Amino acid sequence: MSAPAVSAPLARVPNALTILRLFLIPVFAALLIPAEGGYSWPAAIVFGVAGITDGKVADPLADRLMIDAAVIILVAVHHRLPWVALVLIVARDALLIGGYKLLVRDGYEVNVNFLGKLATWVLYASLVFVMITHEGTEWPLWCFWIGLALALAAGAQYVYSVVRGTNA
Repeated sequence: MSAPAVSAPLARVPNALTILRLFLIPVFAALLIPAEGGYSWPAAIVFGVAGITDGKVADPLADRLMIDAAVIILVAVHHRLPWVALVLIVARDALLIGGYKLLVRDGYEVNVNFLGKLATWVLYASLVFVMITHEGTEWPLWCFWIGLALALAAGAQYVYSVVRGTNA
């Protein structure tokens, strides 16, 4: 009988980080919603901490929920991002989450690819930039659009890999 590669307490760390990230979503929202003009260093710091901690089990879900919360608040409350950003982000994430549930049920294993990780990092960074710059600063929005384009491309790549896998 072989010993486990990681001790039991250490093995629980990724799941604890994921739970922490999920807990940080309402904390983040509580900091950003009342922020004048969507400008908030405290909210940006909480958002950044959630972005750099990497758990395991529900991590992609935690990423989707945190990014969606930021986009919803920055669009609906502070008008720092256009509505089309909200529609595209939420539609993409609903498709990914719904598709994931169907694929797992059917026995497919879906792994995060490099483009998906890159898109998530660019979206996190761009949203932090939006929160720490004043309204009217354009460059954070360009970063956001790049991140969104990468996210949509990653979503298309996931769909392509599933279709290719089912037709193989």
